Amino acid sequence: MTAEIWDVIIVGAGLSGLSAAHLLRKRNAKLKILTLEGKDRVGGRTVSTEIPAANGVDRWDFGGQWVGSTQTHILELIKELGLETYPQFNIGKKVHHTGGPGAKVRTYRTSIPALSPVVLMDLTQLLWKIDRLCATVCVQDPWRTPNAGELDSMTLHSYIEQHAWTAELKEEMGLCSRSVFGMEPSQMSFLFFLMYAAAAGGVLPLLESTPGSAQELKIKGGTQQLSQCLAERAGWKNVRLGSAVTAIWQDAEWARVTTTTNTFLCRAVIVTCPPHLAAKIHYQPALPSQREFLTQNMPVGHMIKFIITYQTAFWKEKGFSGEIVAGSSSGCPFCVTFDATSPSGNAALVGFIAGQQASQWSAEEGGERRKAVLSSLVKYLGREAASFIHYEEKDWAKEDYSGGCPVNVMAPGLLTYYHPSLRQPCGRIHWAGTETATLWCGYMSGAVQAGQRAAVEVLAELCPMTLTQEELQAVQHSFTVKQTPSSKHTYPSTTKAMVVATLAIGAVLLLAQNQNALLKVKTYLTNVFSTTKQNIFLL
Repeated sequence: MTAEIWDVIIVGAGLSGLSAAHLLRKRNAKLKILTLEGKDRVGGRTVSTEIPAANGVDRWDFGGQWVGSTQTHILELIKELGLETYPQFNIGKKVHHTGGPGAKVRTYRTSIPALSPVVLMDLTQLLWKIDRLCATVCVQDPWRTPNAGELDSMTLHSYIEQHAWTAELKEEMGLCSRSVFGMEPSQMSFLFFLMYAAAAGGVLPLLESTPGSAQELKIKGGTQQLSQCLAERAGWKNVRLGSAVTAIWQDAEWARVTTTTNTFLCRAVIVTCPPHLAAKIHYQPALPSQREFLTQNMPVGHMIKFIITYQTAFWKEKGFSGEIVAGSSSGCPFCVTFDATSPSGNAALVGFIAGQQASQWSAEEGGERRKAVLSSLVKYLGREAASFIHYEEKDWAKEDYSGGCPVNVMAPGLLTYYHPSLRQPCGRIHWAGTETATLWCGYMSGAVQAGQRAAVEVLAELCPMTLTQEELQAVQHSFTVKQTPSSKHTYPSTTKAMVVATLAIGAVLLLAQNQNALLKVKTYLTNVFSTTKQNIFLL
């Protein structure tokens, strides 16, 4: 059989791959571009599904769902496609439960949980340290970050153990790790965590639903339609589903891309699937050893996402926002929930079982998981939570050609030794996917940025006249020019003020109750204002 010939073949029909195809097509309509996808749908780690609701049926996202006003790449795409966003509902009391099943269930209305004064002090000093380190991270080239080797030699867990004073905050940080990465803090490099946070503008934007944060906005009609609209613009005849790539061979003239049923020839390939799936493709000649080692050692998170529909949003009627934050020690299977009422008014809650809890609960029967989730919701929101219309969940670890969600992370040592190969082209093969992004890495916006960056790399090779001089220079210098820390980082000054105020108040309240914590405060204050960026990680 004669192999089909294309200019560019894209592996993966998620947001990154289809964004690459879209930009290539816009810059040069004569290019023949084929997108190959192993799944029977487009969208990758985004999928929107209709389920029973109060007014019949409605559509909800069971993968990526949020965007934020600082995520420029995804917002520009949403605007171009003529889609609309609406804000995440967050008005009312939020529920917070850590410290064990018998610990007090607290409610709060601010962006910071109702923590005790000593834990609030601990949180403030830890965030101050981490945000100062984020401001020094070179996101483009993390190994150039000051003290990169030391920061990359430890896990997020080991850093927290050294720098958090209270057991409550340590549990809180584990909860944050699960909700953001689907991973435990012990599974990722601390430098990777800093890079990830720096790419989002800091730690708090990863966690909040306030303006500029990761959970700020949702897309009317769901996020999968982004990929569906892009596929329509690319032409469905140029998007082939059920076509998992098994091998990519290169020679001096062509790249040969093989699926289970077909073989294609092309001049350039863009691989956009997650690193652990890209590692399963057979490459000939073999990829550089650094690239192979990197992709084989980037584990992916584990998340089970559920949507529960109700006749009414009873939590709003009772003054709750629908947001629940629960630690693993609470006996609750999920780590966080939010209001998920649709734009048409169908009431729903969305929640996530993640990290170690996902591993544990995925072994249980679906009915047992549902029972445990509902029991916890009744505990936190009232008996009305038991009267639901429909419960639907998606375990991303069991999704073919995903194998996990939301993102691949790096273990200690990978960033400083192997990170350059994450984006470095290998002959005719270019790499995209949200893990390769430098802005909002791990998010849909990062996927779009990465796809566009890879498309520009290909255009620079195949038709450089379609690029601006600035774009050509960016491609030429992308692997040699050091990225300077963003001037937008204002955390050191603002958080320092928070530190002073919180410590002053907390010290008065806790002087007679917690001498050990106060001693740490004194030591901390002695060092905090004299520490330089060069040795801040030693605090």
